[in-house]
Formats: sequence, structure tokens, C-alpha cells
Amino acid sequence: MRIDVSAAASALVKAHDDRQPVDTVFGGEAATPEEGFRIQQQIVRIKETRGDKVVGFKLGNIAKAMQDKFGVDEPDYGYLLASHFLPENLPVPASDFIDPFIELEVGFVLKHELSGPHITAADVISATDYVLPALEIIDSRVKNWNIGLGDTLADSGSAGAVILGAQPRSLSDVNVSDMHGEIQFDGQTVAEGNSSAVYGSPVSAIAWLCRRIAEYGIGLRAGDLVIPGSCLAAEKMRPGTQIQGEFRGWGTVQFDFTTD
Repeated sequence: MRIDVSAAASALVKAHDDRQPVDTVFGGEAATPEEGFRIQQQIVRIKETRGDKVVGFKLGNIAKAMQDKFGVDEPDYGYLLASHFLPENLPVPASDFIDPFIELEVGFVLKHELSGPHITAADVISATDYVLPALEIIDSRVKNWNIGLGDTLADSGSAGAVILGAQPRSLSDVNVSDMHGEIQFDGQTVAEGNSSAVYGSPVSAIAWLCRRIAEYGIGLRAGDLVIPGSCLAAEKMRPGTQIQGEFRGWGTVQFDFTTD
């Protein structure tokens, strides 16, 4: 490998701790997804030694709107840690982030393991316990979001935080393949889309994720929370704003993005 994995991981962890982004991960060189993901795995090991825990997985930039927004042409993916999860309806301070954007997603909670190179949509349906409306805050530890695929994979898929709505539904109760979603700032709609933009269906997106991470010898576990990507283009967050995500006919999730 052309880069010191431990050094790159430590630099990204420090960037997160200090809220000061790095200029680059790979020094301007093109990086393979595998190189980026190995750095991410080292970051997880560092955070686990601090007492954190892997509780799920995320898929990002799978919708064309998201790829266009951040200048990448492939999805990214990353571990979700317990420290990523924040309560709904409570203040979230802007000082906890560097340059955050907000996304609306369908969160899947699994009732049994889901892994391997041949996972299908049917397997995902069978493995799903319930789904929840979710807001994801994405935040890059790379300055000005100057990222390629390798950079965002190294940076844990640009994971910032996840806020879940307490409105669980079974897959038979909601049509996750065709739901209108929108994000509102102070009651005004700033972004909208449809869950079909997520690889045709969030179910298919999770199947894609399983097949991809099987190449690293890993899979999803029973109890994991999996977010499959945003149904709309991410919106830059503004401090001093009440942020709400809504899936029409299902439910909402919201929080106050505060200035301190």
C-alpha cells in the first residue's frame, strides 16, 4: 500500500476530535476503494479502544443526485458506531461538526445476519425486523469536501451522526420503494425526493452493500441498523434552524441545529 494506514487513520481521527479538516488523505494521488476502506477499518479500531462500538453500517452516494452533489461516481459505505447516534427532538450543536449536510433515509434494523456475495433483495426482506425514518448528518474531515471515492471511504463514508424517528414499521406496512420524502428547515421545504432514487429501492441498495462488503470478508449482523443512502440531494445545514425530515404517510424525525 502506498500510504501509511495508521498515520492516515490517526490524522482523520484527530481532524474529527479537533473539528479541523485535513487538506487531503492521499496527497492528491488516486486511491482504490480497498485502500480507503482499510484506513476506515483502522479508524474503527482506534475508536473501539476508546470504548465505542460498531452498531450498524451505512451506504452513501448511491443516488445520482448525491453523486452529482459531491463529485463521485460510485457509492461509498462505512461502519456506524454507537457514538454516531443522537436522540430526536433534542438540540444538536453546530460545534460538533465541520461542514455538515443533512440527508433523509429509510433505516433498516436486522433480525438476523445478512452477508455473502450472493445476497438478493429477497434475502434483505427476510432479514429485516423493522424500518424507521432516519436523518443522517454527513460531515467530511477533508477540507472543502475535496473528496474522491478513496477519500470518503477512508473517512468512514463521511458519517457524522444519525437521528432515528421512533415510528417503526414492518416492510409490509410501508412501501419503501416508492415514498415521497422531504427535508424542512423551520417549516420550509428545502429538499425533496423519492425513495425509488436509492438504487430503485432501498432494499436493493442494501443487497448491493452486502455483496460489496463481502469482498472484504465482512457482513451485516443481527441487530444492526443499516441506512442505505439518501432519497434526496443532501442540504447544507444552517445553525439556528429546526430541521425535520418526513416520509409522506409514514412519519417524521426532527431536531434543533443550534449555534452553541
